[in-house]
This record gives sequence, structure tokens and C-alpha cells, in this order.
Amino acid sequence: MSNDPAYIDRFLEMMAAESGASNNTLSAYRSDLEQASSIAKGELSIADQSGLQDIAASWSDLKNNSVSRKSSSLRRFFGFLVEEGFREEDPSDALPRPGGQRSLPKILSHEEIARLFETIETGLNCTKTRPKDVRLAALVELLYGSGLRASELVSLPRKSMMMDRPFLIISGKGGKERLVPISDRARQAVKKWAEHVEPDEKFLFPSRTGHLSRIRLFQIIKDLAAKSDINPTKISPHVLRHAFATHLLEGGADLRALQTLLGHSDISTTQIYTHVDSARLVELVNNRHPLGRHNLSR
Repeated sequence: MSNDPAYIDRFLEMMAAESGASNNTLSAYRSDLEQASSIAKGELSIADQSGLQDIAASWSDLKNNSVSRKSSSLRRFFGFLVEEGFREEDPSDALPRPGGQRSLPKILSHEEIARLFETIETGLNCTKTRPKDVRLAALVELLYGSGLRASELVSLPRKSMMMDRPFLIISGKGGKERLVPISDRARQAVKKWAEHVEPDEKFLFPSRTGHLSRIRLFQIIKDLAAKSDINPTKISPHVLRHAFATHLLEGGADLRALQTLLGHSDISTTQIYTHVDSARLVELVNNRHPLGRHNLSR
């Protein structure tokens, strides 16, 4: 039985929750993906580069705008499958790019991150701190401080963090596990929030029907952005994960270490997901390369 329908539904749920996609956009994505799945005989989610080339060949009579849209839909779909751990490699480089290069992910500056935490601190320092402010602090500390995926964060078991251990063991798709370091301030934020969670609750961030949903998490982060005078369209749980990766890389983190922290099976995913400005790269070569410290004109 094909897994494509379930994966497409999960992908569209993510697009609605984390990207705020409109109903028309979601409908277009569904149409593109279901058509591609039909061409792939229900095996789109496991297609290799050759399979995607066959799909692209069926677009030969379409205009560039249509080909560009369909390619974009499939690229985002395969990016989602890799990001969520449903498959290891992304074959979408085989798709045509008539519309130009892939756009860079959204970026949050250090100043914008600081504003988010200032807003959180304001809520925590009120005369009567509300439980939802304590929860917000724990959520954002784990998103930005540890780079958790939204799905990993909302489904964290209540007992997933031991206060005497500076890490979480995240169980990903396919039974894969990774070690995620947790900062002291994140542990303290989670400890304070855990005091508001009943001992018999299964999840760290419970809801009436199980655990906090990705859609609700998306709404919480958007509301935090608005209160911090940041355009809500710039931010989502995934953007905070991206900020975690980008700012670590800017601070000198090794790309392989970052790959492990993010849970990427393929280093190329990490290379696309993280970026540094060209000025910093030039500075890195001039200051860190051995020849950069020697005067070769003598």
C-alpha cells in the first residue's frame, strides 16, 4: 500500500502550521503532489533521481511558470521528508529549475532573537506569573537553544529531561536517536514549566487531546513575534530552528557537529539549511587560514 497519501497529508499540515500557507496554496500543493504520485505509481515518497526525471519529462508541454511551481512543490515535499526523517537523501536536484535558484531560508538576527527573549522575560517578571508564560519560556528555549524540530518538541515525553543530565535523547523516525545538548537556562525553564504539569501526564507539553499541536505552537510563536515588534510572517518554529543552526555556525561551530545536532542524515541538507554571509567567509579565510597570517610579499 502506498504511503504517499499519508506523507502528503503530513506535509500539508506542516505547510499550514509552520508556513501559514493559504487554502489556495495548499490546494495547489496537493494537486501537484497527487499528480506526481500518480505518475510515480504511488511511490513518489521513495522515488530516486531517475524517477523524478521521469516525472519532469511529463511536464514537457507545460509553460515555465507551471514547471517552476511543480518543481518547487516537489522540492519542498522532499525537503520535508528528509527534515522529518522519513527518508535519508533528497533526490530533488534532478528536477528542472526554470524559475531560477532556490531561495534562502528566512533569517532572524541576533537583535530580533534578543527581543523575543525580552518579551518572554517581561511575562515571567510580572507580579503574578501565568503558567502560559512559563510554558512559552520553555518552548522557545528548546526551539532556539537546542534546534528541536516542531514535531519533536510538542511530542516530548514529560520525563524526557533529567535535571542532572545536560542533554535530551531524541528518538527520531525509523528508531534513530540523537543526543541534544540542553543549556543550563533551558533546563531551568523546563524545570519551572514541569511544576505546572501533572505527574501522570505523558507529555511535557500536554493538551486536552494529547500533546500541544504543531498548529498551536505555530500560533504561539506568531503571537510572541507580534508582541516583540517583529513581523509575524518572518517567524515560525522552523525559523527558530534555523536561527539556532545559523548562529551556531556564525559562532564557529563545525558543520559536521551541526549536522549531528540537527539530526540530518545527509551533510548536504545541513549545507543548504545553514548559511553565513560572504563577508564573514572572507574574514574567516583571512584570519584563520595559515597563509592569511603570513606576509608573502617578502
